[in-house]
Amino acid sequence: MFKRLTWMMLGTGVGVGATLWGRRKVRARMARYRPAQMTAQATRAVRRFGDELRAAADAGRQAMRQREAELRLAHPAPPDP
Repeated sequence: MFKRLTWMMLGTGVGVGATLWGRRKVRARMARYRPAQMTAQATRAVRRFGDELRAAADAGRQAMRQREAELRLAHPAPPDP
């Protein structure tokens, strides 16, 4: 249990760190090539991608909860002693 939690937290930390690092790199590159329309298009694309990613994660969580509920109904836990 703790190994999984440790690896999940490590993966989350790496993901967040990579996201922040990537965001910083993208912003620096965008500042270098800054035509106003190009920046606006890139911003819209990134926001749209973020929205789609959030929606996919929410759908995944919802499916996970639904499947977990199905499994709990199919295999009830034994009563506590």
